Amino acid sequence: MISFESFFDCYRDSPLGSEEETLRALLQKRYYKKNHGDLPAWQACLDTLPDLQTSAMSLDEDTLSVGSPADISTAQHETLLHALEGLHPWRKGPFNFFGIQIDTEWRSDWKWNRIAPHIEPLHGRTVLDVGCGSGYHCWRMRGAGARRVLGIDTSLKFLYQFEAFRRYLPEQQNVHYLPIACENLPANLRMFDTVFSMGVLYHRRSPFDHIEELKQALRPGGQLVLETLVVPGDEHTVLCPIDRYAQMRNVWTIPSVHALKGWLLKMGFTDVCVADINTTTSDEQRRTPWMRFLSLRDFLSPEDPTRTIEGHPAPTRATLIAHKPF
Repeated sequence: MISFESFFDCYRDSPLGSEEETLRALLQKRYYKKNHGDLPAWQACLDTLPDLQTSAMSLDEDTLSVGSPADISTAQHETLLHALEGLHPWRKGPFNFFGIQIDTEWRSDWKWNRIAPHIEPLHGRTVLDVGCGSGYHCWRMRGAGARRVLGIDTSLKFLYQFEAFRRYLPEQQNVHYLPIACENLPANLRMFDTVFSMGVLYHRRSPFDHIEELKQALRPGGQLVLETLVVPGDEHTVLCPIDRYAQMRNVWTIPSVHALKGWLLKMGFTDVCVADINTTTSDEQRRTPWMRFLSLRDFLSPEDPTRTIEGHPAPTRATLIAHKPF
């Protein structure tokens, strides 16, 4: 089983340290005692990863990479490839393991490259990534100089993909992943210099509760980076899909950019600005050999690709940046 001891060691001097007993009990429930039928198979993939010496790594390029083809024998290559394939589907990336290129469903590097010029420098910061997926952006944050990065996501498969990559790094890098939700974080932490929430807000029944959770995690003066689906409209426009949105059942509210900006102001954030608005294309989100299920192209109307198959506006995402007041 995966150990979280390095996380507790890293954060023992922080406000999270005083919540160690609560967090350990939560991890017992959410990971150690969770009866997930695929967990033994994912653990087997992690256990069969070959022991390799890493001659190089990159956390600051579009493709996160560990090792080189020269570090690995043919037999080890086959073992590694089989283990990584056992963690299919790979949704967020791309990654490269010793020359094995994992072409993930999402080109997560595109999102990072869109927002990185607009955020405050991460060097020396303690960062929280809510809904971190496989941890791609966590590693990019570390590559940008963050002192500590904590990613949280409820997906256990993403946890195993994160651990597979971390296995081959020459040191811990102070990047950690907890399989918990944002609402599981202790209230009023007031400790993170930067908090990212990307692709989460529309999955929450109460967007205001989520925004408040993000605010409580930030230190006074800290920066929020919030990325979410948006729809065209004025400050009163919010789409609440009755059934599905792009075949997703767990989409509750999609605001306009103007409405979202108003929400952040109402929740007490300052310096609210729109950093980026981008229409998602099937070049950025698509099927690959590493994600063989349905993807964006299958969720758009064949007659009108500017609409989803349910008739809603096709996915457009906006990134807003704001500050918690001092």
